[in-house]
Amino acid sequence: MELKTIKENLAARHGIRTLNDMQMRMSADHARSIILLAPTGSGKTVAFAIRLLRALGNPHGEIQAVVLAPSRELVIQIADVLRPVAAGLKTVAFYGGHPMVDEENSLKVTPDIIVATPGRLLDHIRRGNLSVAAVKALVIDEYDKMLELGFLDEMKRIVTRMKTLDMVILTSATRLSDIPDFLPIKGAETLDYSGNGPAGALQIVRVTSPSKDKLDTLDALLRALPNGRALVFVNHRDAAERVFSYLKDNGFPVGLYHGGLDQRERQLAVDLLNNGTTPVLVTTDLGARGLDIDSVDYVIHYHTPLSAESWTHRNGRTARMGATGTAYVILSDDENIPEYVTYDREYFPKSEAADGIRSDVATLYINAGKKEKISRGDVAGYLMKAGGLRPDEVGKIVVADHYAIAAIPRAKAGKVLTLLAPAKLKNTRVRTSLLNGH
Repeated sequence: MELKTIKENLAARHGIRTLNDMQMRMSADHARSIILLAPTGSGKTVAFAIRLLRALGNPHGEIQAVVLAPSRELVIQIADVLRPVAAGLKTVAFYGGHPMVDEENSLKVTPDIIVATPGRLLDHIRRGNLSVAAVKALVIDEYDKMLELGFLDEMKRIVTRMKTLDMVILTSATRLSDIPDFLPIKGAETLDYSGNGPAGALQIVRVTSPSKDKLDTLDALLRALPNGRALVFVNHRDAAERVFSYLKDNGFPVGLYHGGLDQRERQLAVDLLNNGTTPVLVTTDLGARGLDIDSVDYVIHYHTPLSAESWTHRNGRTARMGATGTAYVILSDDENIPEYVTYDREYFPKSEAADGIRSDVATLYINAGKKEKISRGDVAGYLMKAGGLRPDEVGKIVVADHYAIAAIPRAKAGKVLTLLAPAKLKNTRVRTSLLNGH
């Protein structure tokens, strides 16, 4: 694709009219193998997308490029960036947790770009659904995370089937100590933006819990904080379930995110955090990287992270792109504190001092989506015409394969549901209900 077209599409479809230094460097680079070191939130997806699309030609009935990513959420995020910019090229996303048949149907017309988790792409290859032999360009995003999650063997099985690779891009948040022989990337150009990302003003605060069980302290902290968006990190799934249940029972607008949930539950948890319905999200370290979260005001370490890398990535969810943010670490008096856990000051929450984190937003769930030919414009029209909402009352709309969700004022949710009950969406009878988190 022509760089001029790529920039025009970035401006028209994503509102990106000015590239940052890293994106400008990638737009001008001609290297055939690149290692891009960049932190989360630095714009690296747009950076590698520009370089990748510059290397692709017109559709010709073969898969031209593959982008591998370590998580379902990151696959969806990358595809959502690429698809509008790669106008004229077909981009598909393959990942576990949703029907394989939908992905097989998308292969009836050969895609130009596949964004996938390694396991799911390998599954398609083994079933004979597709061949990667003619792939010219490969991107492996968050390569360090790929290794951490044990994807080395799957990556090798995929890459060794690519017989005509002409360009390889690896991205990583940390410097790579070893590159396996199966990757044709010897002599790669390294672009290091790991130390000069758009850091914001992060303050780290200790909150002392009088007991080993920190639930009461967490409760007091969330009630004392000014309204905003918070991620509460724990170390294990069972702890996430326990903390989530406690907060929900105590009236907090809270969601849950961990690897034991199915893909739909995980995606909805992120969407409801982003649209303001559940501005508190309890998560394991799975939520520390790769999620497409708009902005986070507070990171709360309910459990001390198990590694320095985890500490860094958790804290990296806030104070991004020049914004400010605060990380709270809840510690009991007898707790062993790792040397990588440091803090700027102590805080003793007084829950009566503020209104706490709350939500004035509700989410409507509609049982029809992209596969039923429903668009965001269709949903917005449905809510305004049949639901009686003003344009400024229709919040963030997300349309997935087989469902759509929309944020609306919580105070009007009951009335809107009543008005929508007999109405049709795009001449189709749909079921609309209220979604209240996990």
